[in-house]
Amino acid sequence: MTDRPTTGTHPLDHLVLPTGSLEVARARLTSLGFVVAPTGIHPFGTENCCVFLADGTYLEPLAIGSEQAAIEAAAAGNVFVARDRAYRESRGDEGFSAVVLGTGNADADHVRYVEAGLSGGDTLSFSRAFTDTSGKSDVASFKLAFAAASGTTDAFLFACQRINAPKVDRAALQAHANGASGILEVVAVSDQPAEQISLISVAVNDPAADGDGGAFLLPNATLSVLDPKFFTARFGIPAGSSTKLRFAAIVFAVRSTDVTSRLLAANSIQHDIAGSGIVVRPATGQGAAFIFREIQ
Repeated sequence: MTDRPTTGTHPLDHLVLPTGSLEVARARLTSLGFVVAPTGIHPFGTENCCVFLADGTYLEPLAIGSEQAAIEAAAAGNVFVARDRAYRESRGDEGFSAVVLGTGNADADHVRYVEAGLSGGDTLSFSRAFTDTSGKSDVASFKLAFAAASGTTDAFLFACQRINAPKVDRAALQAHANGASGILEVVAVSDQPAEQISLISVAVNDPAADGDGGAFLLPNATLSVLDPKFFTARFGIPAGSSTKLRFAAIVFAVRSTDVTSRLLAANSIQHDIAGSGIVVRPATGQGAAFIFREIQ
């Protein structure tokens, strides 16, 4: 599992991918060769179907399960739901809204965010049931602290403290047919990459981080912020509309790109080669570009 230190640079924990339908997201992710966990229900109107990776990170496709509950939660100050709603109003129901960092002390992170003038709102504590593929259940409990730049709706970051981690076997959930074992890099697009240094360095708890070359080095992954032209040149796909900050791509480690490519072809998934990776463009149920890179 990913370490969650109380000090030092925070590791990547998971990524939030809004979607209009968990059924569509589940079908799309399955066709890409991922094992998708059973649906998880939040107590504030949202629901997810996660993809867990062997390196301790995961994807969180997120849908609205109860519109009324989500409206009430946002009105009551639930930052997670409010930010999700703001993203959907700005970008639509499909996308990649948030990068989540592991922490051992969400309260301390909240204080740092407030002091830096980058708090996204109050902390959030909640619990939800978790079930593995064998049907064994447990309760997962979390505390979140939010960071966001003023006036932005396309992206935010938050620190996630796991108060209680489910005592369930995730081995079957991490055995992906496409060979994916972890997340190597998260890629964002920005019209002004240098202006994101303050937000990201505070969010990841690394005051010395300067985004050299657009890259912020986390303990278990890289968070890159690229200008649109560089993004397109690197991955061969459009960067999309103008934005202060928008998360756009996820680079996965795989055992063999040949295996991954054959699976994608067998499932009629359009894919291209860019550099050393296989690129699958965003689609409904897959809110970001997925890049598969072979790691020996």
